[in-house]
Amino acid sequence: MFEAIWRHLPGPRWVKAIESLIIFLVIVAVLFEVVFPWVAANTRILDNVVAN
Repeated sequence: MFEAIWRHLPGPRWVKAIESLIIFLVIVAVLFEVVFPWVAANTRILDNVVAN
């Protein structure tokens, strides 16, 4: 999969490396800003209460 993405990116190797880094950072930002807060709000994963 990564090879297919690498082949489709335009430019020489150093430009592809920068583009890959930007794509990675955008994906991480979307996960932290949208996906993880939604999961935390809509699941019971963080309810770690031990009953006595």
